[in-house]
Amino acid sequence: MIGCSLPAPAHAADPAYGPPSALCTVTDPRLAEVSGLAVDGDRLLMVNDGGEELEVYVLDRGPDRSCRVTSVITSPVDPYDVEDLARAPDGTLWLADTGDNARNRDTVALHALREDGQSVLFRFTYPDGPHDAEALLLDGSGRPFVLTKEPLGRAGIYTPSAAPSPFASTPLSRVGDLEFTPTGTPGGPLGEIGQVLVTGAALSPDGALAVVRTYTDAYVYAVSDGDVLAALAGEPVRVALPAAPQGEAIAFGANGRDLLVTSEGSPFEVTLLPVVASATPTTGAPDSELPASGPPASTASASASGSSAGGSSADGSSGGGAEDGNSTGVDLAIAGVLAAVLVTVYGVLRRRR
Repeated sequence: MIGCSLPAPAHAADPAYGPPSALCTVTDPRLAEVSGLAVDGDRLLMVNDGGEELEVYVLDRGPDRSCRVTSVITSPVDPYDVEDLARAPDGTLWLADTGDNARNRDTVALHALREDGQSVLFRFTYPDGPHDAEALLLDGSGRPFVLTKEPLGRAGIYTPSAAPSPFASTPLSRVGDLEFTPTGTPGGPLGEIGQVLVTGAALSPDGALAVVRTYTDAYVYAVSDGDVLAALAGEPVRVALPAAPQGEAIAFGANGRDLLVTSEGSPFEVTLLPVVASATPTTGAPDSELPASGPPASTASASASGSSAGGSSADGSSGGGAEDGNSTGVDLAIAGVLAAVLVTVYGVLRRRR
């Protein structure tokens, strides 16, 4: 068990990242509400809030500093509220259908989507009632972590308590918390509240770094031995993001160290924040930091916990609330969750084909 800690006072943003610049401008009107971003080499992958089917837009950077949509990966599944996007090492795209502004969904969902359009839906229940969540992290083995969006700055970290199944809802366990304090960074729609609301997350391609963002700031964590949960309990480097009306999406650049961010609206810029330090981050301990880092603006605390919830809806949409119960928590052998998930995913996809 990793002990909880109180939030640290806000400090100046760290100089580990250089000044922002526009990587490219997206003018396609279909991408007016980008909520999730991922990178695959030179390609940018984006998802919108809402929609009537799963859609991942593929963009290539042109010589004129524009990002043009070259294709759309689709699957005829009607999601409720997609809020983040993650790309697994095997190329599977994971869409976090976890938005719940009214906090009345019986279940939330993750969609595993392949580039050929084949997809599988996994439903989940929270142990402590509905939450709005806009951030998804996959660790090196693909174990998913959902981070909730809390106006008081204490975001819950949830992960499946067993290997997910496409045939029944899987209880989530609350395995930790992230605590943020107002930073004074301008931007976002809600003033100081927006400075503590988690709106996105990403893991670097090599798994050495994780980042969690609010409307105004990004927090970069060094990951040791693939243990994302332990990393989130360490001290992050805070990066003040450029002011934006509603910044939700974040990803690491192709080099695995630069940060890319976007904001809702059309047209909009994909903003690059280049890493300044040339060395790779130290990852020998959960609280390691990037080179030349300063004091963190927040601390993350993770604690093993758990109750599970029963009940689900047919499509992961809103319903009458979850029913509390007991669970076995994180003592379950879930280190191989993704391996089991992928076996299930590809087994289902093969049967569908």
